[in-house]
Amino acid sequence: MIKRCAWVGNNSKPLDIKYHDEEWGVPVHDERTLFEFLILEGAQAGLSWTTILKKRENYRKAYDNFNPKKVSKYNDTKQQELLLNEGIVRNRLKVAASVTNAKAFIAVQKEFGGFDKYIWGFVGGKAMQNRWESLEALPATTKESETMSKDLKKRGFKFVGSTICYAFMQATGMVNDHTTDCYRHKELLD
Repeated sequence: MIKRCAWVGNNSKPLDIKYHDEEWGVPVHDERTLFEFLILEGAQAGLSWTTILKKRENYRKAYDNFNPKKVSKYNDTKQQELLLNEGIVRNRLKVAASVTNAKAFIAVQKEFGGFDKYIWGFVGGKAMQNRWESLEALPATTKESETMSKDLKKRGFKFVGSTICYAFMQATGMVNDHTTDCYRHKELLD
C-alpha cells in the first residue's frame, strides 16, 4: 500500500489523490500555471482545497484558462457574470481580487522579466527541502511566506496573506512539504 501525506491519506477522493500524487510540491515555472495557483489559492481562503479542486475546470473555463492579460481586462459586466457562475466561488471580493491580481501579475512580469523569476526569488530560485515527520509539524506560515506576502501586498495583490502564500509555495513546489513517510517526499528531493 502506498503511503501518502496524512492530509490526503488513502481516502476515496480521487481528485485529492491525483493532485497529491501528480502536482502538489512539484516545482512550477510556467507563468500561466503560477497565475492559476495564485487565483485558486486566494479563492480557497476559508474553504477546503477539495472544494477548489472540484471547481478547477469551471475556473479554467470562466477565467479564460487563467490568461492574466484577458483576466486583467475583466470589466464590471464580466465580474457580475462570474458572480452568477455556480461553478466557481462566488465571492465579490475574491472575483474583484482576481482582476486586480492579474494587473499586478503583468506588472511584475514586466519589471522582473517574468513572474517566475520574481516569485522563486523568495526561496533563492530553488525548492526548499523540508523534512517534516507529521502533518502536525507543517507550519502555516514561514519567514519566506511572510516576506512574500508583504511584497505582494506592496505591489497591489489581494488575498495574499502569509498563510495563502505558504499554501501557494507548497502547491507550486517552492517547498517540499511532503512528510518524510510519504512516497512523494523522496521523489521530489532535488
